[in-house]
Amino acid sequence: MREYVVVCLVAALVTFLTTPVVRMLAVRLKVVAAVRDRDVHVIPTPRGGGVAMYLGVAAAVLVASRLPALQRTFEDSQTYAVLVAGGLICLLGVLDDRFGIDALTKLTGQIACAGVMVLLGVQFLFVFLPFANIGTLSLGDVGVPLTILVTVLVVNALNFIDGLDGLAAGVSAISALALFAYSYNLGLVGYDDTASAPALITAVLAGACLGFLPHNFSPARIFMGDSGSMLVGLMLSAAAVSATGRVDTQSFDSAASVLPLALPLLVPLAVLFIPFTDLVLAVVRRTRKGQSPFSPDKMHLHHRLLTIGHSHRRAVLIMYFWAALLSFGVIALSITGGTVEVLVVVSALLVVGVVVVLSPRARRADRTAASVAASESRAARTARRRPWGRRRRRETVSVRRGGLPAVPAPAPARTPDPTGAPR
Repeated sequence: MREYVVVCLVAALVTFLTTPVVRMLAVRLKVVAAVRDRDVHVIPTPRGGGVAMYLGVAAAVLVASRLPALQRTFEDSQTYAVLVAGGLICLLGVLDDRFGIDALTKLTGQIACAGVMVLLGVQFLFVFLPFANIGTLSLGDVGVPLTILVTVLVVNALNFIDGLDGLAAGVSAISALALFAYSYNLGLVGYDDTASAPALITAVLAGACLGFLPHNFSPARIFMGDSGSMLVGLMLSAAAVSATGRVDTQSFDSAASVLPLALPLLVPLAVLFIPFTDLVLAVVRRTRKGQSPFSPDKMHLHHRLLTIGHSHRRAVLIMYFWAALLSFGVIALSITGGTVEVLVVVSALLVVGVVVVLSPRARRADRTAASVAASESRAARTARRRPWGRRRRRETVSVRRGGLPAVPAPAPARTPDPTGAPR
């Protein structure tokens, strides 16, 4: 565990220190995100932060190759596959950040990068289907297109949620830490080695995201851009495939339980639930309107939180909460076997999350009701004081015009006639 902490800190430190340099180069090379109608930022902001993240990943992998306890992770080619494919997809993202590649060309490049990763050794080998009497299914050649499909989906899902300052980096860090906990626990219980490729990939990725987050949190000084979001998506998909698609779950001691056997399906879905949900909703929404699934809009989950009434930072923190709850909740269920205590805690946190999401609407309804009541009260008081109020207003106007209120002159006093004659 100490070695993983070391490589995580190395990735975070290198990313943190190189991000200002990348930002300066982005400004000089005009790799800047202009303000558009669908964007939340109000000033042009440099992007291309994925370059700094990749430098942090590469430095951490280099350090890991020199640590005796982690050298076993390099016995196969998975770590090198992620490093090579990650560099290629980061380069593709840099080109998109600078020149704006069309959607079809970018999709082709994503498929090519995922294919390189598969050719170098990362792919699905097994899948367990708990809802059928099939058991563990060896994928064989089917694992290649399935791995490419999953990788492209995860890459675009992370790209879709990169719409608020710090959102993609924070959610990716949470997802990486959750996958690390799952991978490391498999090694502890004896189903894999604690020094494994998925554990190293997720530890390095979590460090890179955490090192980039101080520069990217609201208000962001630099965006990760497509170079960062696609790099993070590829590394997360590689870790998920390596951790859940290369283990025969029927060899688990708790094979009589459905939950441990279904983990290869549940863990990736839970860890990446927020990005996948946003991706599916965007595709459905745009195709129903007759638009391309890649056409941009302002109806993502984070945009909806802003529409409800949450502030920028509050919306990001809410997304963090849901990502952590879903990913670590499923990981806790897998490690503990689904105890009642864990189920109660997860259920209680789900209720808290729903209340927090809907709290602006409740406050808005309370403010509206209070405003209506105050208006009615003022109207009633005005109606009771109306005659006096009108007289006071007339007197005030008269004084402001330089005069005094009209006061009737007193009648002259009668004086007796000294002659006694009647007047």
